[in-house]
Amino acid sequence: MAVAESAPNLTPAKKGVSRSVVVILLFALLLVSAIGGYALFALRKHSVQGGETVPAESKSAVKQPELYLQLEPSFVVNFHNEESLSYLQVSVTLMAHDAAAIQAAKDADPVIRNALVFLFSSQDGVELSSTDGKQKLQAKALVAVQKIIADKLGKPGIDALYFTSFVMQ
Repeated sequence: MAVAESAPNLTPAKKGVSRSVVVILLFALLLVSAIGGYALFALRKHSVQGGETVPAESKSAVKQPELYLQLEPSFVVNFHNEESLSYLQVSVTLMAHDAAAIQAAKDADPVIRNALVFLFSSQDGVELSSTDGKQKLQAKALVAVQKIIADKLGKPGIDALYFTSFVMQ
């Protein structure tokens, strides 16, 4: 056995790249890929904007959430139908993108309710029985509310008016 131990090592020495060099190369490749990805993302974002900056006004107008104000209680008015006196019950909700307009509507609630009561009670029952008649009434009600808010804020402020309930009897 002594002869076998003193025998020269016949396994050839490994030639090649060490593990640390491979790890360093992989890290460098990952770093270059990350920088390239960021540059591509930044260029794409810049080209989508057309190279122009978007004004702050349009950004804030686009991102403002819809705010709703339900006018409580529901409106109950009587109006003349072809045959007799009839009743109309309408629930109204206002929508705006401006919190100041919603607050102005809250502050002017009695004035808005008064205008809408007069508007609703002056309607014709035959006209209100059609979808077109309801849509016309909705448009008139929106204009009436916008006028009241414009007197307070200097701009219409309210973007939409919805009938959330509409009962005729």
